[in-house]
Amino acid sequence: MSKADELVGAALEALAREDEAAFDSAAAFLADRDDAERVLVEVVTRAISGLWRNGWQPADVVRIAARRLTDWHGRAAADLIAWEMRAYAPATVDERWRDQLAGLEAAVWWQGGYLAARQARDGAGRLVTVSGVLELLGLLTGLPRLESLSPPPGAARRTVQARPHAVSEKTLVRVRGLLAKAESTSYEAEAETFMSAAQSLMAKYSIDAAMLDARPGGGEDPAGIRVGIDAPYEQPKAVLLDLIAEANRCRVIWSKELGFATVLGFRADLSFVEMLFTSLLVQAQTALVNSGTKKHGTGRSRNKTFRQSFLSAFASRIGERLAEATAATVAQESAGRGTDLVPVLAAREQEVEQAVERLFPNLVSHAVRTSWDREGWAAGRTAADQAGLEAR
Repeated sequence: MSKADELVGAALEALAREDEAAFDSAAAFLADRDDAERVLVEVVTRAISGLWRNGWQPADVVRIAARRLTDWHGRAAADLIAWEMRAYAPATVDERWRDQLAGLEAAVWWQGGYLAARQARDGAGRLVTVSGVLELLGLLTGLPRLESLSPPPGAARRTVQARPHAVSEKTLVRVRGLLAKAESTSYEAEAETFMSAAQSLMAKYSIDAAMLDARPGGGEDPAGIRVGIDAPYEQPKAVLLDLIAEANRCRVIWSKELGFATVLGFRADLSFVEMLFTSLLVQAQTALVNSGTKKHGTGRSRNKTFRQSFLSAFASRIGERLAEATAATVAQESAGRGTDLVPVLAAREQEVEQAVERLFPNLVSHAVRTSWDREGWAAGRTAADQAGLEAR
């Protein structure tokens, strides 16, 4: 083991002990060494490779780095993920991973050594850069194993032809357009029209996929995605996601300590759930800002309880609206096709439940408890009635 390796180990041990002085000392000695660049990047790259084997995906790593440390650490994580991903042939990288890397704008943008390039881009000293990468490494080496939602890089096998009923980009573009219109209009009736149109469109698409899967030779398996649940007010946000998922025959498992929820379902439904959740959070936040500051009669702020109640009521009412829109679409499609779609869709839900049991055999449910504010609850219900049910 080289001296640089020893210093990296000493820095990680100091982080684990929360010994700031020992960490600063090890980082300073490491920053002065010529081999610090090679050793540190190699160690971080190995840690990232290990995370892929433990069920983590690129977006998960960047999200938790920014959540538990800083945005800088999130950017550094994206950089070093791009560096690690060079080891895999494109054909062996799952499509969902490629989408995540594109969304993160993860790329090897530097020439030469990463530490020097990062240092120059930030206008920071070498010790600051080395310390930041060491902090990131300390986080990555302590992350738990996650449920595997897709094959890790190097193990994926690209299919020659997409499934005929895989959700098309054309459909998603239409849905995004409807949601964008719902967010931008100031007219409640117009927003609801756009929202209902998007929910109906995706419900019909989901029904088409279910009918195709029910035929011989069909049988797409449920898949999973992870959706960030950010502070503040994580609980009502998680409830909102759960109700959106339920209306679209998906299941949500919230990992509060890791800052995300796992959503299981069929691919077309998952795409819509994620889009609609993002759109409704934007609409809820806009309505919250417009509601202003709230105080008790004594002058003490009650913003926290108001906003908690607002978001809880918003989620509850959105869940009701989505359930109504989905039921109406199922009834309409059943009548139009001359067949009862309920058993087919129930079979899909059962497949999702089986996927939950397989991936989360020790799942535990907890009751949801929240503070309550009468005005906040009423305002949240009103905002939900005005919200557009489309995805951005």
